[in-house]
Amino acid sequence: MPIAVDIDVMLARRKMSVGELADRVGITPANLAVLKNGRAKAVRFATLAALCEALECQPGDLLRWEAEDAAGG
Repeated sequence: MPIAVDIDVMLARRKMSVGELADRVGITPANLAVLKNGRAKAVRFATLAALCEALECQPGDLLRWEAEDAAGG
């Protein structure tokens, strides 16, 4: 998939665990892991907004587009 998810980068920058972020956002750690690992097919804007608020970042800090060749597709 040409959309790469960089939640793990922001978690490291903020020195925050997946469990702590899941609690702050109001989703399960399992659902956050699906999103974090790039296996999600969609993300609600409300969830994206909550992630950005909890991590004090912009949506572009969490999601980026990669060309099919670079993404391995």
